[in-house]
Amino acid sequence: MAMITPRLYFAKRLYSGVSSNVKAQKYVLTKYFQGEPKKSDFKIVSEELRDLKDGEILAEAEYLSVDPYMRAYMIGYKLPTDMIGGQVAKIIASRNKSYTEGTYITGSFGWRTHTICNPDDISNKAGLLPITTLPDFSPHPVSLALGVLGMPGNTAYFGLKEICQPKSGETIVITGAAGAVGSHVGQIGKIMGCRVVGFAGTDEKCEYLEKELGFDRAFNYKTVNIKAALKEGCPNRVDCYFDNVGGEISSTIINYMNKYGRVAVCGSISSYNESQLPKVSILQPAIVLKELKIEGFLVNRWTDRWNEGITANLSWLREGKLKYQEKIYHGFDNMVDALVGILRGENTGKAVVKVK
Repeated sequence: MAMITPRLYFAKRLYSGVSSNVKAQKYVLTKYFQGEPKKSDFKIVSEELRDLKDGEILAEAEYLSVDPYMRAYMIGYKLPTDMIGGQVAKIIASRNKSYTEGTYITGSFGWRTHTICNPDDISNKAGLLPITTLPDFSPHPVSLALGVLGMPGNTAYFGLKEICQPKSGETIVITGAAGAVGSHVGQIGKIMGCRVVGFAGTDEKCEYLEKELGFDRAFNYKTVNIKAALKEGCPNRVDCYFDNVGGEISSTIINYMNKYGRVAVCGSISSYNESQLPKVSILQPAIVLKELKIEGFLVNRWTDRWNEGITANLSWLREGKLKYQEKIYHGFDNMVDALVGILRGENTGKAVVKVK
């Protein structure tokens, strides 16, 4: 799983008092998801914000993130609860000398238009991604702080380098390869000198992976025989598997791995909308006989190295070694449609919502 966003510890206490200046809107989840998320599962609530205290900032959201983990993680919260998620926001008022007005930041503020918080308090809370002041991304848009230069980019960077630890000449297979994380993983794999093979859900996505991003092969998992595709695309079998989807395709790939292969389990999007978990082939014989290493991870593990990943990805981007696509939805009212869209695989690259 890419990341976990605990309910912000300040969510229930920040908004006491009255502010005559700013009204915020936020999404509150009122029903547990049954199948795909629906607008009727949410309520949009308005609230007046109080005045700032010393050390606090007021941030206005410009881009909100939609990610597969949101579908999976909301099951564990007591309802009603504020919807989780990351955003790029501009500081529009500040009483913190380290955060000036007009500065762009990222934070795990959830699906809301305005946020009051003390960034120093959040940075000291275990389990929360730090509030990050954005470096100069020019000429690229600030929305990349939710994609290749943010949580998905760091998920790809640390998940591949720390969990899979690929060596030059090895073969990496990626499922969900056209998504924000998978497309990034493949490009880092090529930078590291590996053969990269991806599985995605349309012929257009596969063409993009091969022709634009430099994947050695890409297959439409909906139309190919997975075993035959692996034999064709991975003549030396599989050394590293970056798993974004789970399900039977993952079982097939794991059974096709080389001895001492490594598997980074990032997500399981194939089953997020399922009311009953699918049955898949048994994995233990392959794990034992091939002596495989399989490790799940949350990107929060590397919060103390957060800027390392962003700096590396920004450097590769400026060198032309990384490319990206964004699927941009427009309007705060379209958050649910955007979430449903990524769960259906509508996006190539990162999906974000432009608030205004």
